[in-house]
Order: sequence, then C-alpha cells, then structure tokens
Amino acid sequence: MDLKRPQASCFGAALLALTAFVSPAQAFDLFGVHLWGAKKEDDADSVIADPQRYTVETAASTSDEAKTLVEGASSLFADKDKPASGAAGLLAKARGDYRRILGALYADGRYGGTISILVDGKEASDIAPDAVLSKPAKVVISVDPGSQFLFASARVKNMAPPTLDPKDFVESPEKQGYVAGEIARSTAIVKAERLVVDAWRQQGHPKARIVSREVVADHENNRVDATIDADPGAKAGFGPVQVKGTERMDPEFVAFITGLQPGQEYDPDEIERAKKRLSRLEVFRSARIEEGDAIGSDGLLPITVAVQEQKLRRFGVGGSYSTLDGLGLETYWLHRNLFGRAERLRIDAKIGGIGSQSYDPSEYSYLLGASFTKPGVYTPDTDFIASLIGERKVLDAYTQTSITADAGFTQIFSDELSGKLTANVSKSQFKDDFFGTRDFLTVGLLGGLTYDSRNSKVDPARGYFLEGLLSPFYEIEHGNFATKFTAEGRTYFGFGKDDRFVLASRLKLGTIVGAEIAELPSDQLFFAGGGGSVRGYAYRNIGVNVERNGTSYVIGGRSLVEGSVEARAKITNTIGAVGFVDAGYVGEESFPDFAQQLRVGVGAGIRYNTGLGPIRLDVAMPLDRQTNDPSFAFYVGIGQAF
Repeated sequence: MDLKRPQASCFGAALLALTAFVSPAQAFDLFGVHLWGAKKEDDADSVIADPQRYTVETAASTSDEAKTLVEGASSLFADKDKPASGAAGLLAKARGDYRRILGALYADGRYGGTISILVDGKEASDIAPDAVLSKPAKVVISVDPGSQFLFASARVKNMAPPTLDPKDFVESPEKQGYVAGEIARSTAIVKAERLVVDAWRQQGHPKARIVSREVVADHENNRVDATIDADPGAKAGFGPVQVKGTERMDPEFVAFITGLQPGQEYDPDEIERAKKRLSRLEVFRSARIEEGDAIGSDGLLPITVAVQEQKLRRFGVGGSYSTLDGLGLETYWLHRNLFGRAERLRIDAKIGGIGSQSYDPSEYSYLLGASFTKPGVYTPDTDFIASLIGERKVLDAYTQTSITADAGFTQIFSDELSGKLTANVSKSQFKDDFFGTRDFLTVGLLGGLTYDSRNSKVDPARGYFLEGLLSPFYEIEHGNFATKFTAEGRTYFGFGKDDRFVLASRLKLGTIVGAEIAELPSDQLFFAGGGGSVRGYAYRNIGVNVERNGTSYVIGGRSLVEGSVEARAKITNTIGAVGFVDAGYVGEESFPDFAQQLRVGVGAGIRYNTGLGPIRLDVAMPLDRQTNDPSFAFYVGIGQAF
C-alpha cells in the first residue's frame, strides 16, 4: 500500500511515550534517526571482539598537494573514527593503503613516488601480524609524490576505423588525455582502453577486448611510452532472444518488446533501448539483458533476458490540504498485467474541496475514472491507451459535470521524441454566473508531439522541452467545428562548475479558431493563474474580463500567451535560491490583441535538494491584483516549477 502523506498513529505516539517513560536517560533512535540522548561510543567496540583504535596523520614534510591525495585514497583516514579489528586488522588496512596510495599517484601521472606508513614508529610492511600495538596506535603516513610524467608516445594498435554513422561515434582517446605531451595519468590509459573497445562494439563487434597494455616509464626524463593492443573479435548479429524468470508474463512478448531482431547487426545502443522498453512495462522488479559468452558459428550472439516480476496489484491513498482549496482525498487501484502482456488497468477516485467554503457535499469536486494501457501494439514502442472519466469540478469560474471517453495510441520515436493520437467524446454541463447553464456534446481528435532533451525531468540544468498539441473537435449541441492548438517551449542554460547557476525560461502559446466563446465548453477555453501558470494570482483567475449590469466576471478566452523566467543558484550542495517573473495574457479573440491587460507576478523561492528532486517553496505576489487574487501566495512542491 502506498501512503503519500503518512501521519503519526496513536500507536506510534504511545510507543514513543512508553519508551521515554521506561528509559528516560537512554539514547533513542527511530527508523535510524537519532532523536535524543547521548549516542553510545559503542557500537563498533561492542561488535568488534578486539577493537584496535588508532590515530592517523600525514608527516610534516608531506606537501599540501600530497596530503590531499593521501587523505582521498587512504582507508586509514576514511575509517579513522572506527576501531580496526585487532592489531592484525589495523596492519592489513595499512598494507592495503600502500596499494591505494600508489594507485592515486599513478592516476596523477606520478611514477617515481615513495610511500612510507609507520605504525608506532615502524614500517607497517615489516610488522608481524601478531604484534602488540599501542592503544591507540600512532600511524604516520609520509609520501614523496615525485614529478609528474608526460606521455612520450601514446599508441593504439587495431583502432576501429572512422565511422560515417553519427550514432556509432565514440570519442577518441586523445580527447581523454591519451596523447603525446599530456600528463601520463593511469586513468587516461584506462579510459583510452574503454573507448577503444566501445568504438569496436559500436561497429558490431561485441567481443572486442584489450589483449595487452605496455607502459614503460623513463625515470631519467620523466616520460612514459604507452601502447594499447586491441582485438576486435568477429562481427556479429543478435541471436534469438531467450527469456527466463517469467511467471505470469508471456516470454514471447517479453522478447518482442526488447525490439532485438535476430540477425540484426549487434549494437550496444539497441541493448540500452531494450532495457528502457522493459522498464516502461512497469511489470518487473528487475530486468537484465545478458550477452552470450561467445559468438555462435552462425555469426549470432545469444541474448538472454532475465526478469523478476512484481506483484500483480497495487493500490494507494493520498491526501492534501490548503486553506484555499480545503481537504482533498484520493485513492487508486492498479493491475499491472491483466492478460500476460503487461496490460495495465488503473481505477482512480478523488474528492476535493472539503471545507474550502462549506461542508455541503454538493460543493465538493469528484472524480471517478478508469484507464487501460496495452503496450507493444504494432511495434515495441507503440501503446494503445483508453480511458473513461466521470468528473464534477467546482471552480470559482465555473462548475463542470462531465463524462469523457478517449482511445488512441502513443509512440516513442527516440529517447527525445514521442507522440500521441487519440479520439475522444465528451458529454458535459457547465454552470457559471455569466452564461448560466450550458450543455455540450463534443467529438474530436487530439494529436501531439513532444521533444524533450532535458538532462533531468525534476531539476533540469541543460536542454530543451518542446510540445505541440492540435485538437480539432465538433460540438454537436451548437453545431460548431473548432480547433484548439497549444505550443510550449522551455529552455535551460547552466553556468559555472556543476551548473551552479541555471537560467530557465518558458513560453506557452494557445489559440482556438472556429467558434465563439459562448458556444465552447469552458474546459476547452484558456485560463491562466496559479502555481503551474502565473504565480501570485489565484488559480484560473486570469481570463477575459466582462461586465454585465455593473458586475465584473472572468470567463475563458480563445487565445493565450504565458511565460516565465527563472534564475536558479545553488548556495550549497543541498540549498538553492530562485528568483522568477511570470506573465500571462488571455484574450477574447483567436489571436492576441492585448485588449486585456498582461498580468505579471514576481517572486522568490528556496530549494532543498533531496537527491530525488528538489523540494520547492516559492512565494509570489501579483503586480496587478484583481478580485479573488491574494496579496501574496505560497507554493510548495517537488521538482522545479518547470
């Protein structure tokens, strides 16, 4: 069961109270979080039978540069607050540090350094494992890193030939510093080997490997000659895909969904795409693709997909509360694999607006819906989707009661580009103070393309997001044909080390042609305002301002211009700050004439990076406040605003 907003139970409160009553002086941890009391010095000592504590430092003669290198590589420094397992354990750790520090020197291009690790004044490599050490033992590490060596030559035997296919391009070893005249870092050699193998694999050689590495250091001249010899192995195609580990899933369908065709030239990029296709099914707890140990006599490489299925069913509950919208509750039930080919059925139920203005159930918003997805229709990247939703939505601008059905297809063309095409029919009734009660019956199509090259969906620092949606529909009650079009673009530019400064912008345009406002369903018309639109203004309170008998009303419009600019800065690795300007315009005509005033909101916010995405807290104020707009508004969410 998924609990989106877990709350403390009476049992949990009683448990805390009982714990505090029984042992008020003891330390207390809840789910690994230290809450009160002194933490025991203990834990390591109580687990290790013969704890050997020690102090560790670098010798005074060690340079600052070498100190940084030693402290980053040494396990003695990394574990200095934990006791070793006896003298033997401490000496084993010290002996391991010779190798670790030597590796760090090589990674810095230093092949003539010296390392000394003294334990109680004696070289660690000379001390017997059963020696008796001081408690705590004194460890002193001294390193003379020596000079950095340069590559005199950096050669590759059997380098893959240049490719004309940009999808097969692999960066050259020279770009990673494996070239004459550069610092001879061991890491440059290792990276060069990986790139050499990758280049062959991209050209259809799955068993390419490095057969020898020759590195000769000239200590008199501080130079290194390096030679890498590669064996590309035979060129191969994909063999038939074997599937193991399925319980309820059809193994033939799993093989089909990978998209790996027998006889197709081997390509590691196709393997990665197959992994993504399997992940999108949302059926497997784990799924891995294993390449055969050898290419068969037929020139094909055996491929095995090993999977572990998740539970068939899942349900979740959640809730939210705000002083503006009141209490909202929601639940869902999901079946992941109806007929053995990852068909998903999901049922959602929601109720909102409880206590926002009254406790009259007729003033609440409701939703009950079911959606069905059948993946792998026609191609591994084509899904059939269908839904049926009944909804009552109570907003300031209007009250909507509707039932909507749609069905169609989604298509993933590449990692960046996807599209969809669906047909829909909707029966709805709208009530508002300006138009009164109106009934509509619409049938139409929805087609869209999305291009998304952002480096992150929740905290992007680079890339673009572009989306276009076209929706022609026919309204039967009034006999009108209309077309709705929206386009949105977002850009992200990162600056400084690790993109500590990001400039983000967003522009959304929309138009409806073919019918007048009074003869269009309110949910098809454009509104703006709120957390995902123009912050600082009330939700959907930016529209077309009309008057009747001296009373002003806000109704939807037929054109939309909306934009935002954000400047984001990381103050620390976890804390960030944001300043932003949002603007929005909704017009009565199909093309903006700016007869209505452009609404602008400004604000600032903070971000707390959780690792999964930033927690967002924004405060915004409207520069042209209207009726029902707040003086300022707070917004809380997960992920950036856009």
